[in-house]
Amino acid sequence: MRQQGITRQRTTQQSEAAEPAAETVLRIEQLHIAYGGIHAVKGIALEVRRGELVTLIGANGAGKTTTLKAITGTLPECRVDGHIDYRGRAIKGLHSFELVREGLVMVPEGRGVFARMTIRENLAMGAYTRKDQAGIDADIEKWFAIFPRLKERASQLAGTLSGGEQQMLAMARALMSQPQLLLLDEPSMGLAPIMVEKIFQVVRDISAQGVTILLVEQNARLALQAADRAYVMDSGLVTMAGAADELLHNPKVREAYLGESCEP
Repeated sequence: MRQQGITRQRTTQQSEAAEPAAETVLRIEQLHIAYGGIHAVKGIALEVRRGELVTLIGANGAGKTTTLKAITGTLPECRVDGHIDYRGRAIKGLHSFELVREGLVMVPEGRGVFARMTIRENLAMGAYTRKDQAGIDADIEKWFAIFPRLKERASQLAGTLSGGEQQMLAMARALMSQPQLLLLDEPSMGLAPIMVEKIFQVVRDISAQGVTILLVEQNARLALQAADRAYVMDSGLVTMAGAADELLHNPKVREAYLGESCEP
């Protein structure tokens, strides 16, 4: 397994040497976030390149969700310092609805579906910035094919769905906006193990279609198995970064986040 990971990494490095570097979709530098006297994020840096699936892992309270909210302009009253560039443009201070129009979309922790709307109506709401009705209809069918459970329940109220089905709907609704960058905040939270596996399979499928993803996730093993690159966050700092396969086999990561003892 380890040798396969090394082989994949070398192949990727050779490919990158032969091809131009992918466009950087998101770049964060020296990001500081403070709530009153609490310094929640302490000068982190990270980047996501086009077509990548990048994951940000860490324990509760590490600052992962706060970082996503800073990117999307959805933080409550707080101080945000540093640089957040999206597709070469500084976006700090922009409203979330403006970012959606620019192709930056987040599926928040807790899903946030429109409970009294049907599944189909929720998907249509995801495309509210679009005017191409034929394209919208085609995308609804496209995501129904990816999420067959939603198609079976297309006329059902979203509030009556299970937690896993609501997570699928939240992801599909975000994808209806045709994002350039999709932010996923704890998509496996509160789900049964069998549904967690299903959600991560969907994440991998979406990534395989070329959607650029930044994934925040507490299930470090599944996140690292799915991702191309990863950042480890602890107490507001990025403490490790690199190829996801390398971090998956890193003894410190295994002991701290995978529950594996590294004692001989």
